Amino acid sequence: MLKTSRLLAGTALSVALLVTPALAQTDATSPEAPVEGSAPAEGDAAPAGEPVETQPANAPDQVPAFPGQTRAPQPADLVETTSEVVAEGLPQLWAMEFLPDGRMLVTAKQGTLHIVGEDGELGPEIPGVPEVDARGQGGLLDVALASDFDSSGRIFLSYAEPRDGGNGTAVASATLALDDAGGGTLEDVSVIFQQQPTYDGDKHFGSRIVPTDDGSLYITVGERSDEVTRVQAQELASGFGKVFHVDLEGQPMADNPFTDTEGALPEIWSLGHRNVQAAALDGDGRLWLVEHGARGGDELNRPEPGLNYGWPDVAYGIEYSGEAIGEGITADADTQQPVYYWDPVIAPSGMAWYEGEEFPEWNGAFLIGGLVATGIVVTHLEGDRVAFEERVPLDARVRDVRVGPDGAVYAVTEDPEAGTSTIVRVTRAD
Repeated sequence: MLKTSRLLAGTALSVALLVTPALAQTDATSPEAPVEGSAPAEGDAAPAGEPVETQPANAPDQVPAFPGQTRAPQPADLVETTSEVVAEGLPQLWAMEFLPDGRMLVTAKQGTLHIVGEDGELGPEIPGVPEVDARGQGGLLDVALASDFDSSGRIFLSYAEPRDGGNGTAVASATLALDDAGGGTLEDVSVIFQQQPTYDGDKHFGSRIVPTDDGSLYITVGERSDEVTRVQAQELASGFGKVFHVDLEGQPMADNPFTDTEGALPEIWSLGHRNVQAAALDGDGRLWLVEHGARGGDELNRPEPGLNYGWPDVAYGIEYSGEAIGEGITADADTQQPVYYWDPVIAPSGMAWYEGEEFPEWNGAFLIGGLVATGIVVTHLEGDRVAFEERVPLDARVRDVRVGPDGAVYAVTEDPEAGTSTIVRVTRAD
């Protein structure tokens, strides 16, 4: 089923990269702007029952593999929402997580960790955060609470780790000791995961951390964008373009699919991913993710162990240059089709499974942040397929999405040019 010769042997160029990783990121396939995607991502307002996307596709000749794989209709009855800013004047944030007391733990791209109080005030910088490489799409990225946080105080941070000759995505574990001054400190900080090889670039780090109830972590990463690195998304000896499944100490789970495959990284769960900045568990504890495409081709996937999701050999959309991606193939027997894809892109970042009383119509739907869609994308599932798609416009780049303890939806927005963020609370309109 898998392309074993490619996965294990690879090309001479990529093998050289594994042993000589300090290369520069200058390839024209990666735009220099610190954004993912290319606006606009949505057209004029569409009526209920019709697809929300009205702009033409970047690759109009590409045909979905099955009905409903893209441009699903909006629900017949659209939910009316209202939004309010609950925190503003924040540094440019990347991720947010609710603490048990209702306050918000947030990561700032430049490398600081803070708590935002229920009054919207930003707490002091929490010391102990590892050093980050904040260039380009790097910085301090995701934050996640351990499933036993109430008793352990343990958290996990992902970040672009500076290294000799370059950088790479890393995950650190720490204990968050809270204080009475709106902050705290990180104790027992240890790096539990390091993406390899090191590469001298500033794009496609991923990443999201998804803890599970069984005491494991899913970690998503990117393939570092350039042509010389992207091919390694198809190679089991490389940590580029993968989803990893590890225990809380960063060790591979015993039932991972490639633990007995010679030359393969035992932490790998799935492969063939481009740049995953949105991931969450559904109500049954299964991992879902949304990954960035190029010009078109953002994908919703439910990654399963050992399966290949195609990038860069099989993909929807086109290169930023307008050329075909590889040979322009959108389907192959050896790779998995996305559950759903977007063309034009939404530029996904942040993702949450909705269960709550504020929006009963959204129960069992995924809420996805849209950097280019400038709002929240709501995907309603039926039988692991997208039945409906609707969007909540917020007129700002949405970097992360969380469901609050009150059932409202909270979105982290960002203004990269100003280096600032806000947190917006979305509720049902009266």
